[in-house]
Amino acid sequence: MASTSDSDKPSVSNVEENRRRLCEEFATVAGSDTAVAQCYLAENEWEMERALNSFFEADMEKVFDVEDSPETDSGPAPKRIKTETKPQEDCIDLTKGSPSTAQKPSEEDDGKLSLITWNVDGLDTDNLGERARGLCSYLVLYTPDIVFLQELIPPYVQYLKKRAVSYLIIEGGEEGYFTGMMLKKSRVKFEGSEIVTYPTTQMMRNLLVTQVTFKDQKLCLMTSHFESCRGHAEERMKQLRVVMQRMKDAPDDVAVLFGGDTNLRDPEVAKVGLPSTVSDVWERLGKQEHCRYTWDTKANSNKSVTYISRCRFDRVYLRPATKDGVPRLAPDHMALVGMEKLDCGRYTSDHWGIYCSFSVG
Repeated sequence: MASTSDSDKPSVSNVEENRRRLCEEFATVAGSDTAVAQCYLAENEWEMERALNSFFEADMEKVFDVEDSPETDSGPAPKRIKTETKPQEDCIDLTKGSPSTAQKPSEEDDGKLSLITWNVDGLDTDNLGERARGLCSYLVLYTPDIVFLQELIPPYVQYLKKRAVSYLIIEGGEEGYFTGMMLKKSRVKFEGSEIVTYPTTQMMRNLLVTQVTFKDQKLCLMTSHFESCRGHAEERMKQLRVVMQRMKDAPDDVAVLFGGDTNLRDPEVAKVGLPSTVSDVWERLGKQEHCRYTWDTKANSNKSVTYISRCRFDRVYLRPATKDGVPRLAPDHMALVGMEKLDCGRYTSDHWGIYCSFSVG
């Protein structure tokens, strides 16, 4: 009888191995160490989503206090997918550029659509104020019409609202960490947005969808941060299917652009497959080697890890409008951004950002 009862119990080694795996996944998502992960998971009965929610309930509003204390916004936190059309009087636009550095785009470039997508690693709060200023400096340099951001936290968003007032900011979450979009007010007209939930995510992930117009061209913009860690491939592929279906089903007079930190591996994309109308922009531009790896611990030292990992986690997908007579969006350039160290000795993020430009014709 005793042996039968013992066989019904999970082995100690299996329980320990499962909990070790959960700690590693929590640490990866939260940017913490495994000791912190173990505390939060144990307090939440080893349920990943509950533990992450508990972790992100911690007050992170002090992240920018040292550098921005005179301008701290003490008002209530805004609801997500809220847009601000009027800058506060004490705002200084770090994305506007000075008269000596600002250059008027050529007539050819002025007709192109430009985009940056970037996981800014807001969960890493070390040097976050300086790294946020680093992001703004790249916005000055590239003047993108559209910016997709992942791993934002509330204080980072508040900083951008004060320092990037030439952009309209749309937030894709309620609390913790989330995605966002920035639209250049002088070039892109905001029409509306929505958040699409991923029903089985364990890491608070969703899809932010925004409708805009650019030079009379209707655009559907999408950004997301797919499930992290190798062990969550099935969930990640579910999320890719959601995105691809929405791209495929968009009206034929609308061009669709998706960009984000997908955490995808090539075999996962091959297993899901892309609709015939959707293309991977990096592949379409010839698979240029210098743009391949957006997560590269060999070149990026922000995480201070001992192993080398080089992956194309961050991707851009395009589905042009297909209706006759509607201008077609086509990619013509891609580059990685954020590859210069800041004065603090770190990079803007542990990911490189992707800059793309598109012709409209």
